[in-house]
Amino acid sequence: MASSRQIELVASAWLARRDGNGWSAHDQLQLDAWLQEAIAHRVAYLRLDAAWRQSDRLKALGAGMPAGRVPERGAWGLTPLPESHATPSASGIDAGPPVRSAATDRSGSSSRTMYGAPKSGPRRRLRYAAGLALAVLASLTWGWRHYTAVEQSSYRTAIGGLQDVSLPDGSVITLSSDSRILVTLSRNERHIDLQQGEAFFKVAKDPGRPFVVSAGDRRAIAVGTRYDVRRDAADLRVIVTQGVVRLEPDNGPGGRSQPTTLLPAGSIALASDAGVVVSSDSVQQAEELLNWRSGFVSFHDTPLASAVAEFNRYNVRKIVIGDASIGTLRVGGNFRWSNADSFVRLLELGFPVRAVRGKDTIVLKRR
Repeated sequence: MASSRQIELVASAWLARRDGNGWSAHDQLQLDAWLQEAIAHRVAYLRLDAAWRQSDRLKALGAGMPAGRVPERGAWGLTPLPESHATPSASGIDAGPPVRSAATDRSGSSSRTMYGAPKSGPRRRLRYAAGLALAVLASLTWGWRHYTAVEQSSYRTAIGGLQDVSLPDGSVITLSSDSRILVTLSRNERHIDLQQGEAFFKVAKDPGRPFVVSAGDRRAIAVGTRYDVRRDAADLRVIVTQGVVRLEPDNGPGGRSQPTTLLPAGSIALASDAGVVVSSDSVQQAEELLNWRSGFVSFHDTPLASAVAEFNRYNVRKIVIGDASIGTLRVGGNFRWSNADSFVRLLELGFPVRAVRGKDTIVLKRR
C-alpha cells in the first residue's frame, strides 16, 4: 500500500501532466482509473488541485520573469519523480511522455524535455521554482490535512464470526458477531463509528490523537486504554478493563445535553434514553462479560430470556421462548456460544423446559 507521501507525489505528477501541453482523452481515462483505485488518491488529487487553483497557478513559478508576467499554461517544468514514486508504481498505468518545458534556449530552438536537458542557469531556476511550488502547495493545505480524514475503511462480521482489525497506529479492534464499524483516521483523531454490534478496543497510546468510538448519539473517548462498546438499538454498554474512558453525548446536530461520565477500569456503564447507570466491579468481573472473545458466554443469575438473546447474537439458528412464563427462570454458568444445542439440553435436564427443534429454530416451552 502506497504511503500518503507517495500518493501525493503521484497526484502532483498528474497535475503537472494535465496542466501541460498534449493532454489527451487517453490521459484523462488513465487519470480517472487512478482516482477510482482508492479514496486516498481522490483526496490527494482534489486537495492539490484546489490549492493550485486557489494560488492562481502559483505565480512563484514566474521567478526570473519580467514583473507582472505570469507563465503561460504549460510553460513550466517539473523535476522528474523517482521511479519508485512515479505514476506506474502506484497506479499500474503508463505515465506517458515526459513533461516538457515551453522555454526555449538561446539559439531559439524549440523546447526540450527535462530529461537529459543541459543544466543551464534558467533551467536550474525553473526546476527550483517547481520544487518551491510543491512546497507551497503542501503548506497551503497543511491545515486541511490536519483536520480532515486521510484514511477511511469499514469492517463487518457475519453472525458467528469474530475478526481482529489492526490499525496503522498499533491499536487492535476485535469485532464481535454480526458487527460493523467505520474507521476514520486523521492527524488529530482516531474515530470509530460503531454502526452495529460490539467491539473490543485495545488502544495504542497517542496523547495527540484521542481514540473516539461513536455509537448513535454518544461517544466513548480514550487516549490509551482497553474497553468494550456494545450497541443494542438505542442502548449502549461500555466496559472498561484498563485506563479511563470518557463517555459523553455527541455534540453534533441533535446531540443530547447530558453530563460527561468518567469510567475507570472495572466500570460497566449502561446508557439508554433514561440516562447512564454505572456499576463499579473488579476488572476480573468486567472481563467475564467479554468472554465472547474466547468463544464463551457467561451467565450469573441471568433471566433465561436474556441468556437466549445472548446466544442468538452468535447463531443463525435462533432459540425462541415459546412460553413467556419460562423467560424469567434464572440460569448461570459458562457456555460455548457456538453450541446452542448443548445449552438447550442442559435446560431440559435442570428446568421444567422442553425443546421443540426445527431447522431454523429451537422453541422452548414449559414442560
